[in-house]
Amino acid sequence: MCLLVAVGVFLTLGGAVNAALVQDEGRQFFERFVAAQNAHDLATVGSMLWNSEDFLWVTRGVQVRGSKTALNVFGSYYKGTWHLDPDTNQLQATALPDGTVQILVPVTFTRGEPGQAAQQATFLISQTIIRDPNGWHVATILPIADTHLK
Repeated sequence: MCLLVAVGVFLTLGGAVNAALVQDEGRQFFERFVAAQNAHDLATVGSMLWNSEDFLWVTRGVQVRGSKTALNVFGSYYKGTWHLDPDTNQLQATALPDGTVQILVPVTFTRGEPGQAAQQATFLISQTIIRDPNGWHVATILPIADTHLK
């Protein structure tokens, strides 16, 4: 009986440790993704997107489907002003089943069309990050206008 309890405690603690590691990996991946965007590094951003037609990004009220389409949109944004400033003190990374992490973080965007004055807007960003045999990839990017969820 004691052995069964010990095994149960070990598995529970092991699961908690694994979830914490996955959350930490997701957080680090998100930070690298932001750095690549701020560097306007299209090749790195592209390598970090889920290579699928099911990739989803909602940007400026438009649904963007597919990583190749998203990369074209990022490229157009990089011609102007595009800078992300996430509030990492409020970043929440939640480990979900099957190597998936849900990121929730307020991000201030500084953006502007080429030759136009840049403007700032803050959104709560929800990202789903998945892990496959090739590593971590962003599967969804969804902005929420209200940065103070209740």
